[in-house]
Amino acid sequence: MNVNKVLLALGLSAAVAPMILAQEATIKVWHHSGQGGEREAMAASVKSFNDANNGVNVELVSLPEGSFNDQVNAAALADKLPCVLDFDGPNTYNYAWTGKLVPMDKYIDADTKANILPSIIAQGTYNGKLYSLGQVESGLAIWGNKALLSKAGVRIPTSIKNRWTRTEFDNALRKLKASGLVFPLDMKFNYGVGEWFTYGFSPILQSFGGDLIDRNGYQKANGTINGEASVKAMTYIQGLVKKGYVNTKPAGDSDFVEKKAALSYVGHWTYPDYKKALGDDLVLLPMPRFGVRTATGSGSWNFGITSDCKNQEGAAKFIKFLMTDSEIIRLTDVNGAVPATESALKKDKRFADGGPLAVYQDQLEAGIAVVRPVTPAYPTITAAFAEAMNNIVAGGNIKSELDKAAKRIDQNISDNKGYPNK
Repeated sequence: MNVNKVLLALGLSAAVAPMILAQEATIKVWHHSGQGGEREAMAASVKSFNDANNGVNVELVSLPEGSFNDQVNAAALADKLPCVLDFDGPNTYNYAWTGKLVPMDKYIDADTKANILPSIIAQGTYNGKLYSLGQVESGLAIWGNKALLSKAGVRIPTSIKNRWTRTEFDNALRKLKASGLVFPLDMKFNYGVGEWFTYGFSPILQSFGGDLIDRNGYQKANGTINGEASVKAMTYIQGLVKKGYVNTKPAGDSDFVEKKAALSYVGHWTYPDYKKALGDDLVLLPMPRFGVRTATGSGSWNFGITSDCKNQEGAAKFIKFLMTDSEIIRLTDVNGAVPATESALKKDKRFADGGPLAVYQDQLEAGIAVVRPVTPAYPTITAAFAEAMNNIVAGGNIKSELDKAAKRIDQNISDNKGYPNK
């Protein structure tokens, strides 16, 4: 078909045909500005894609992570979203429900989907449709300084099978403090109020038997986030602060690498810096069993196609390219995350038995990773819990803070009539 003739029939001059085709062939991608290595990996992936694909050109736009959601919402109101959007996994459901994203099912073939970790498929699925895919699964556990742990006479667990109980964890902290460490446990309170509080600490709620919301229909938080089990969990976390095990106001992000702390409760993204600082003394410990079960975090940033995209096939082509082993490994080499495909995971020896990151794989296989609540109410859930968490570690009343969070979440659900399927 002669495109110029079609354009002329539509009342457009043939002179503008190349311009329109170029616009449709250019895929704009918004990417959060994370760690330097991650930014460089994404830039390299875009270059590799552009070099190999004459029909589609990717234009990469990096935006500050802190204001990312606000910029997405502003662009959505103006109908100016990019073709491909990078966003934190649990925001998938709100973005899908509000129409910011389109389903990707028709673009992702069965073989590609079968190779992706089940937890990543679960994270990207809402109302039975696939809206997003991520290159990595996250890892949440405890980094340890082998030398400091051995000096204090602390047993070092090596897998989920011999993980610490809560009593052993408490005893380890007591011994480490007695060995001379003022604050033996780093829990990244320097990150401030935000998604870290929800991602990092909701697994402790879940370990005690609580949660952020009743997952049976996702219609109410009251009775769950402020239920007996959740109160016990937050009492325990507040207790770690009261006993002087954790510094809630560290001067910076270096307590663990400077050996002021022997344990660091944090995610995979610290691995490159920690390995560089501690070398062979760095060891990854599995999540303890704090309560009735063991739980860890799940999910990470991922990609979706927006409803404003004029070239959805081109956008899908780029996302599928990002999900190839070479591009996934390009990213995981610099951030220590778990590769999101079975084939890429098998190629990374760091996750094999005896590898420095094997605990992450061990935890995934044990089925203890919990996807954050699959509901459009998630932005309100995480904001409410983060505020409660911040007030509780500062010494606030635990039950009243969780009650306020429950009320805020339930009001949001009510205001949106329970978020009915569209």
